[in-house]
Amino acid sequence: MTRYDKYPEVKVKGYDNCAWQGYDQITAVLKDRLQPSAKNVVVVDCYPGVDVKEVVEGLSELKFDKVIYSDECALQGEALTAAIDAYLTEDRVFGVLTTKNFQDVFRAEKIEEAKVQLEQAEGNVLVCGTGAGLITTGDIYIFADLARWEIQMRYRKGMSNWNVENSDAPILTKYKRGFFVEWRMADRHKVANYKNFDYVLDTNVANEPKLVSGEAFFAGLHETAHRPFRVVPYFDAGVWGGQWMKEVCDLDREAENFAWSFDGVPEENSLYLRYGDVRIEVPSTNVVFYRPQALLGTKVHARFGTEFPIRFDFLDTMGGQNLSLQVHPLTEYIQQTFGMHYTQDESYYILDCKEEAKVYLGVKEGIKPEEMIEDLKSAQRGEMSFDAEKYINTFDVKKHDHFLIPAGTIHCSGKDTMVLEISATPYIFTFKLWDWDRLGLDGLPRPIHIEHGEKVIDWTRTTAWVERELVNPIEQVAEGEGYIEERTGLHEREFIETRRHWFTETVHHTTQGSVNVLNLVEGEEAVVESPTGEFEPFVVHYAETFIIPESVKAYTIRPHGPSVGKKLATIKAYVR
Repeated sequence: MTRYDKYPEVKVKGYDNCAWQGYDQITAVLKDRLQPSAKNVVVVDCYPGVDVKEVVEGLSELKFDKVIYSDECALQGEALTAAIDAYLTEDRVFGVLTTKNFQDVFRAEKIEEAKVQLEQAEGNVLVCGTGAGLITTGDIYIFADLARWEIQMRYRKGMSNWNVENSDAPILTKYKRGFFVEWRMADRHKVANYKNFDYVLDTNVANEPKLVSGEAFFAGLHETAHRPFRVVPYFDAGVWGGQWMKEVCDLDREAENFAWSFDGVPEENSLYLRYGDVRIEVPSTNVVFYRPQALLGTKVHARFGTEFPIRFDFLDTMGGQNLSLQVHPLTEYIQQTFGMHYTQDESYYILDCKEEAKVYLGVKEGIKPEEMIEDLKSAQRGEMSFDAEKYINTFDVKKHDHFLIPAGTIHCSGKDTMVLEISATPYIFTFKLWDWDRLGLDGLPRPIHIEHGEKVIDWTRTTAWVERELVNPIEQVAEGEGYIEERTGLHEREFIETRRHWFTETVHHTTQGSVNVLNLVEGEEAVVESPTGEFEPFVVHYAETFIIPESVKAYTIRPHGPSVGKKLATIKAYVR
């Protein structure tokens, strides 16, 4: 029976009575805050994607005499698109990270009109919508937050991007607009208003809202940044997807496949905070924004700011197909082309595989780059199928192998392989070179980016170099009673260090001045503990990714429950 926890929580102590669920409870709480026979201004500032109509209807029992919609003060439709067009580009997938704020896309005269309406209004007034805080923070300021995965699910169901009507647009178009523009502006606006939060509203489940006081919300973020925790994993199908995660992660057995999972990507995952009987879901980026030094460590914060630089995810091709043949941009290319200051160096850690499984990695000796690029372009035009093994090295894989993939290296996981991908976080910047003549799940050809890829391929990553530098560069670095510590990577061009511990007894760890991200890659169950009792014991299970904030400093891991007396292994990543 699987022990994998799909719903990990952080239980926040001391605030059991500071969270409420359902509009009946929420309106009752807010009603107690309203001053009778006086003007009361309630602000619900919404992250793009929050259902404003639902919120307004849900709070209708407060009997607002006037409702002001902040979205009407912003640019809309073609005017909004024109204002952000330079960041969207013509590419199907890639844009440029915007430097704009909401103030740049709201109309100053409309904001002033709204302020006049607010001044003239009497009784109870609701100001609601994205950017509502630009008009006023009111007497009660509520921020309605939304998880990015839920936003993507709403895109798939037909939701348009913010302030435009594009419900029928391809998912990639909607996601690009969100990732490169909307979410960046919204995060800046949210963080700037942290000081104003009276409450946080969770509307991730339609018509099942949860409310938490601002004090309790920030207490939860603070607690999270000082103890081990897991973010909420999510899973999705893909054209190449496999069957392994169905069993190990206890997923829908009737689904056709699950291709990948994010279980350690605060940029995308959400966080469950429990207050008594109420569980609140918020984007886990809130922890990064609120307590960056405690979470990341001083040196990592100095280098990356409020970005979480390490990503763990799953790629499941067990019973599936090859991934696309791909390459990631070099640092200078991602900086100059997309406005991102670091690139996606990564690695494949093999959690499991079948016989004859393999990975594609680097180019073969003596090939002609121009010939390979021409074959890729011919394949893209449908004139031929690309002969990957003519140009690209293949390596047989076995469980617990580790393949390093610094940016510029052509790579691909083959079928019948379960990969724990350990990488830097800017995951969206993947240049597909060849996709084995496949269509996507939407029935359209999957995006191919030879025009980008050919500019970043490192042609010196040939067979001998790859074998020497990237294939299982494993070395033992320490040994003690009941444990062995190995360095498994990453490459000298990559800022992430990875260590594997095999253990049957307690292993002592330090954070090395960096946030640590770990996965239990062998064994059923382990427990993470504080040598000084700073946090409660934290139990983890096979294949679960967990995060140790740098503020923890020292911690231990030992076999637990059914794994006592057995040999376990963790893989740990940190910024060196």
